[in-house]
Amino acid sequence: MSHKVTFNLKQEYDVIVCGAGHAGCEAALAAARRGASTLLLTGNLDTIAQMSCNPAIGGQAKGHMVREIDALGGEMAINTDTTAIQFRLLNASKGPAVQAPRAQCDKKAYQFRMKQAIEWQENLLLFQAMVQSLIYKDGKVIGVRTNLDLEFKAKSVIVTTGTFLRGLMHVGQNQNEGGRMGDFTVKGLSQSFLDAGIALERLKTGTPARILAKTIDFTQLEEQKGDEDPTFFAFYDTRSSEELFHVEQAGESRLGWEPGSEQVSCWMTYTGEKTQRVIKDNLHLSPIYSGEIVGRGPRYCPSIEDKIVRFSDKDRHMLFLEPEGRHTNEWYINGLSTSLPFEVQVEMLRSIKGLENVHILRPAYAVEYDFAPPTQLFASLESKKVENLFFAGQINGTSGYEEAAGQGLLAGVNAVQKIRGEEPLILGRDECYIGVLVDDLVTKGTQEPYRMFSSRAEHRLLFNHTSAELRLLKYAKQYELLSKSRIKAIEEKDSVIRHWVERSESEGSAGTTYAVQLRRSRNEADLPKALESHSKDLKREVFYQIAFKGYLEREAKQVEKLRHIDKIKVPQSIDYKVVKGLRAESAEKLEQIRPVTLGQASRISGVNPADISILMVYIEASLREKAKKSP
Repeated sequence: MSHKVTFNLKQEYDVIVCGAGHAGCEAALAAARRGASTLLLTGNLDTIAQMSCNPAIGGQAKGHMVREIDALGGEMAINTDTTAIQFRLLNASKGPAVQAPRAQCDKKAYQFRMKQAIEWQENLLLFQAMVQSLIYKDGKVIGVRTNLDLEFKAKSVIVTTGTFLRGLMHVGQNQNEGGRMGDFTVKGLSQSFLDAGIALERLKTGTPARILAKTIDFTQLEEQKGDEDPTFFAFYDTRSSEELFHVEQAGESRLGWEPGSEQVSCWMTYTGEKTQRVIKDNLHLSPIYSGEIVGRGPRYCPSIEDKIVRFSDKDRHMLFLEPEGRHTNEWYINGLSTSLPFEVQVEMLRSIKGLENVHILRPAYAVEYDFAPPTQLFASLESKKVENLFFAGQINGTSGYEEAAGQGLLAGVNAVQKIRGEEPLILGRDECYIGVLVDDLVTKGTQEPYRMFSSRAEHRLLFNHTSAELRLLKYAKQYELLSKSRIKAIEEKDSVIRHWVERSESEGSAGTTYAVQLRRSRNEADLPKALESHSKDLKREVFYQIAFKGYLEREAKQVEKLRHIDKIKVPQSIDYKVVKGLRAESAEKLEQIRPVTLGQASRISGVNPADISILMVYIEASLREKAKKSP
C-alpha cells in the first residue's frame, strides 16, 4: 500500500484524519507508518498536539497507557520524554502494579516536536483547513468538505475533533463560541453526523487560570522536586538512539542533552477559609450552578465550585502550581478549574497563600461541546452507522491526552486494516489499559467525561508499566507496528527476563533462593548482582514477576476462566426481542449495543448473569438448528 503521497484534490487518500490533537496525531502517524497515504487536516497548524489544560502526561493508569502506546509504535511516550521538564514516579512507596510515571512537559516544545515528527513522516501530509462536513455514499464515508470549499476524498476517515463540535466557552455569564480559548468552533460537522443518524449529546470540561510566575510569592509555598533518577515513558533499552531527538537539536550528529536533565520544580499551596467564602458568596454566578451549562462535567476532575459544594467538610484543598515551560513565566494552577466571572476569579486567587498579588494571564473557563456516545462504535472504533468512519478522543466522551492518544493509535491502525480487508486490532481488557478504555466506552458508554483509573481494570495486577512491551509484543508483530530491529530487541529482553525469573527460583545465597528472599523482602536490592548491568525497566520486571509470582498466577487463571465466553461470537442477526426469558430491559440494552461476543454482552450495564445464560442457550440452539439445515 505504501506509495508516494502528493497533495492533489483529485487524489483519493487511504486515510483522512480530522483534527490534530493528541488523538489525531497518533491516528495519522499510525496510519502513515503502516504505509497508508494519509492526510491530516487541522484548523490551525500552530496548535498541533496542544496541551489545552495541564501540560502534563501520565499519572495513575494514564502513565501505564502511555507506555502501552509506546509498545504499539506510538509517539506520545518519546515526545514526552524529550520535552519534559520534571519527572515523578507516583505511588513509589506502594506496590509496583500501581506505580505510575508522570511528567510535566514544556508545553510549546511538546507541540513543536510532535509537529516536526508529523512533517517528517513518510506517507503523511499536513494541511490547514477546518472540516465542516463529511461526504457519504451508500452508507459509507468517502471524503470531507472544508471551510475553504475544498473537498478531499478518502477510503476511510478518522474524526478527532476534541471539544470543538459546537464548542461554547463560559466565563461567568459571558459566553463565546470556541473549543478552546483563542480558537474557533466547528458547527457544520455536528449536523453532518446527525444527518447520518449518529446521535450527539453534550459534555462539559474546564480549565484553571494561567498566572504570571513573577507575581507568585514562592517563599510561602511548598516545593515539589522531580525524581533524581527519572522514570521515562519510552523503552530505551529496545530503541535506537537515533529516535531520541529534541526539536531544538534536530539534525545534530551528537546530542548535548539527555531526558531528565535540568528538571524544574513544581510548588504546592492550599485554598483557605477566605477562598471558600468567596466561592460560596458567588456560587450563583457560576454557569454550572445557574443552569447556563447543561453538559455534565468530569466527576474526577471537578471544578473548585464542585469541590466546595461536594466536600463541604474540608476546610482546604491542595493546589499545585506548575510551569508551562522552561522559557515562559506562565504557570498552571492544578486543582483550581472554574467558570466563575473574571472579577471573582481575581478575588479568589488572591485569597490563596502565595498568590496575594498574583496577575492572571488567561482566565479560567468551562467549555461545553458535542460528543457522540461511544456505544455507537465497534471495538475497532469504527462507526456502526457509517462504514469506514472512525472516532477517537474526546468526541467519544473521554477526557485526558493519554486516553485520546490511545484511541487515536487504535483508530489509525484499524482504518488501515479496514481498507485492506483485514481483521481489526482489538485489545482485550485483560491485556492492557487501552483495552479496558475501549471496552468500557463501546460496551458501557459514558454520561460524563471518562477518565482512566487503575480501579477500572479488574486485572490490573497484570498491567504493571514495565511489562507493556512484553504484554503487547504479539500485536506489535502481527500488525507490524514496530521495526524488525525493535521487535528483535524486545524478544531478546523477554528471553533475559525469563532466564532470570527461572534462575532465581533455583539459585541464591545464605541458604535460600533469590526468589524466596525477594518474596520475603519485596526489595529490589535483593535481586542477583549479575542483573546490575541491565536496564532499570528490565530489573523491575524481573523483580515484579518473581516477588508477586503467586498473585500473577492466580490472576492469570482467573483471566483464563473468563476468556472462554469472550470467544463465543454473538450472531449480529439476533432479534433480542424474541429471545424467550430475556428481560425487556436487557433486550433493549443488547439491541442498542449489539455485542460481538458473549463476554462483551456480559459487561453491558443492566445485563445480568441470568440474561447471559439465556442468551448462551439461545445461541447454542440457533447453531444446532443451522447445522441441521446445512447439507
